[in-house]
Amino acid sequence: MALETWLIRKVKAALSNRHNPVTKPVPPPLHLQSSSKTTTAAAKNKSIVGILSFEIAGLMLKLLHLWHSLADESLACLNDSVLSLDGVLKLVSDDGTFLLDLVCGELVENLRTAAASVAPLSLRCDDLSLREFVQAVEEFADTGRDRHGWALCSREMDSLSKTMDRYVKATASLQREIYELAVLESSLRKTVHTELNAKAVDLQQKILWKREEVKSLRERSLWCRSFDSVTAMIVRTVFTALARIKLVFRGGEAGESSPVAEGFFKRNSTAVTPPPGSIGEAALANHYAGLIILIEKMVKSPQLIGLDAREDLYTMLPLSLRSALRRRLSGVRMWVADAGLAADWREAMGRILRWLSPLAHNTIKWQSERSFEQQNLIQRMARNSGCVFLLQTLYMARKDRAEAAITELLVGLNYIWRFEREMTARALFDASAYEQHHHLQQFSA
Repeated sequence: MALETWLIRKVKAALSNRHNPVTKPVPPPLHLQSSSKTTTAAAKNKSIVGILSFEIAGLMLKLLHLWHSLADESLACLNDSVLSLDGVLKLVSDDGTFLLDLVCGELVENLRTAAASVAPLSLRCDDLSLREFVQAVEEFADTGRDRHGWALCSREMDSLSKTMDRYVKATASLQREIYELAVLESSLRKTVHTELNAKAVDLQQKILWKREEVKSLRERSLWCRSFDSVTAMIVRTVFTALARIKLVFRGGEAGESSPVAEGFFKRNSTAVTPPPGSIGEAALANHYAGLIILIEKMVKSPQLIGLDAREDLYTMLPLSLRSALRRRLSGVRMWVADAGLAADWREAMGRILRWLSPLAHNTIKWQSERSFEQQNLIQRMARNSGCVFLLQTLYMARKDRAEAAITELLVGLNYIWRFEREMTARALFDASAYEQHHHLQQFSA
């Protein structure tokens, strides 16, 4: 009862403050003020990352995903299930060295974009060595010289990654709790604006508990960490990941260059540029992915395809595919309702989709992972970010080969669609004829 009375007084005070002008607090006498303590507190607050902790946690999460993709088991999976995909070998390349260069280039490009995000953080550090991050990382990438010894061994990096993971999770929890606190406070304002009741008291109690949880999480998250300590963790991760990439893909030394050669980052960035004649160069990767996925759904249920859906599919086709489809249909004499031919087309379409469909779905997934950067920390943590590489998508696929496969699917779908319509029409005709015959027999009787 005493607690409830105290809470009611707190709510009434909050209500009265809503209608009273805010007055500035009277400062203490000069002889009681401590300028040195004030200066120290201000400097401390300036050095902690504070609200930037959510952005920094997202950067840490990205680097952790990159580091995990460089683990031995991930690289073994890469060699066994990624580089040997039928769709990759048919549409991208069957040259293992070229495919590895694509993987390496993408990893380096991801690391380069992460390093670009670290640069402004490093300039806010007190440690002069951390302020040299941009020059140091470029020097390490091009020459292999680690002037500050930031690259860690695997055991040290595994330990650091666990620490970073704890900070990321605590910071994500902090973001969620701050949001929930804001919702509660908004609900309280709406409640006390109308009347003072038990609901307002209950909300006030929940807010007090929530504020304590937020305070605790701030202490355990990145919020109260200094720019120096946070940046040091990120910088070491960047250097260690870069050293790992160079060791795995360049034999440790092949990635180093002389002072007149093209830089390591620039050289690997060009490796992931879609080549001439590719779907990515034509900026059609997402469009073709959606087209293939739609065809896949239609192949599974051709009897459900209406005239409108068929027309919509045709309007999705670029001019090059429409021309290829017309040429292919004009050269095929196939319009006979043949169950055996229909079965052959179903089998042929199934074979094509088994290697083409994964590339289409990976294209959508790869693109969604790029939009991962735009999501808040809670959304990023909620997603199981996979590791789809660019070579597993349609971006690097040869446009002519992909269009030939899509054309075959469209030809087969056209036959199956007509076959299913004729079978349905025959069934309806037979049913109608049987019903008429049955009525005639009854009438004759």
